[in-house]
Amino acid sequence: MLLDRRRALALIGGGTAMLAVGGRAGAASLDKVIARGTLSIAVYRDFEPWSWREGDRLRGIDVELGELLASAIALRAEFLELIPGDDVAADLRNAVWRGSVVGQAPADVMMHVPVDRQLALANDRAVILGAYYRESFAMACNRDRVPDCEALPPAFKGRPLAAEIDSIPDFYLSSVSGGMLRSDVHHYPTGPAAVAAAAGQEADGVVATRAQIEHGLLAARDRLVQRKGPLPMMLSPGWNVGIAVKDDSRDLGDRLESVLAALVANGKIPAIFERYGVVYRPPAEA
Repeated sequence: MLLDRRRALALIGGGTAMLAVGGRAGAASLDKVIARGTLSIAVYRDFEPWSWREGDRLRGIDVELGELLASAIALRAEFLELIPGDDVAADLRNAVWRGSVVGQAPADVMMHVPVDRQLALANDRAVILGAYYRESFAMACNRDRVPDCEALPPAFKGRPLAAEIDSIPDFYLSSVSGGMLRSDVHHYPTGPAAVAAAAGQEADGVVATRAQIEHGLLAARDRLVQRKGPLPMMLSPGWNVGIAVKDDSRDLGDRLESVLAALVANGKIPAIFERYGVVYRPPAEA
């Protein structure tokens, strides 16, 4: 299963994403990165809880993880904020191996890349490796408005349900049980916005990524309850999230992959997730 950033990370093709910061040399091998003293890291813009801005501060799970990766090899982290394109192939092209159409050079490493064999085969200028998390989809309900968040889909007929527009949760809610909930789906620009709608009075329930749901519970646990059981008829089994480097920077990728494994083993990566309210789930075996 291929997963793209806009559709909860699903189609391979062209795009026009750009990196939001300019002015540096292209992606480099391990020796060049060490000589330069900085590790350039591409993270998605407006992608809470992974990478987003609060005022002038860039924060998120991928931001803290990127800082740890750089520090582990005695480098300073430098972040490039990626405006997502039409799909992950476009993001890899702009962030990893070619750079943007307006002349922005690629980063040394890109965070939050679906670790998928078909995606890797279709994008041989990038090396995808270093899986560090297992993502999936989940549901949460407004405590005051929904008596049973574990109910089957027909029980939600007539209740406003929130989802990010044109995302897998949107397609799921619009098609489950023969499409009986299609007219009840309310669309929001992002997953966190959909979660916030369910925490308020705009929606009774929300389907989003598990990380978005769990992070949203940090500020709304008194108003939201997370569904414990699986989503009925949800076809996505989940996916591993990892990193990507350029094809001629495999030595850098190998080094970062070993650092990631050590950070999981010593508990530092799970601790980052915990700070954002997200339960750390190790990647599934390939």
